Amino acid sequence: MSGDDVVGLDGRRLRTRRSREAMSRAAFDLLTEGGLDAIAVEDIAFRAGVTRRTFSRHFSSIEEAVLGELDQDVHRFNRALAARPADESPLLSYRNAVDDWCAAEFGGGRAAQLAMRWRLFRCFPDEPDLFDSYQRIRTAGQQESVRIIATRLGVDPARDPRPSAAVAAGSGLLLAALQAWAVGDDPTGLPAVIDQYFDTLVELIVEFRNEEPPS
Repeated sequence: MSGDDVVGLDGRRLRTRRSREAMSRAAFDLLTEGGLDAIAVEDIAFRAGVTRRTFSRHFSSIEEAVLGELDQDVHRFNRALAARPADESPLLSYRNAVDDWCAAEFGGGRAAQLAMRWRLFRCFPDEPDLFDSYQRIRTAGQQESVRIIATRLGVDPARDPRPSAAVAAGSGLLLAALQAWAVGDDPTGLPAVIDQYFDTLVELIVEFRNEEPPS
């Protein structure tokens, strides 16, 4: 592949990502304006400046469009997890991948993207079907995280509990942090809330280890 071909491919990927982001933002804006039941595919396409056919190439449902960036967050996080050093322990890799993902996706000029996700999480209590769809996205992402950690350790996750245990702990803490952040009043405060929750786990583990075993 020539250099021009690579540049062309990168340009198409960038346009695809921007188009997808525009449709997700349009779907989200319509959600906040009138609720999930009031959204039509034609409204999303019109606001995003695309055709209905373009929408259908990217999303299979309105819920998928609303959650489009959260779905991409899961994939971006798993890429960050796969890129962590091989000698890191599983839970530390998960923790550091969260930091890598936040810095890459929401640092610098992309802070507005974090605020958008904050507003979306605040909609979940009023849109249980949407939250159920998000939970399905999370579950699929967790399964991929388990596979990534199991591959790094060279183990079968059906026999070795470490990959599943690390992902269960890490993803549970991340969800708790996201929910606490959503009910707060700082749209940009997610990294600090994540730090608080993971630090709390360390404290709880120390307490657990210091407990006297039952007689």
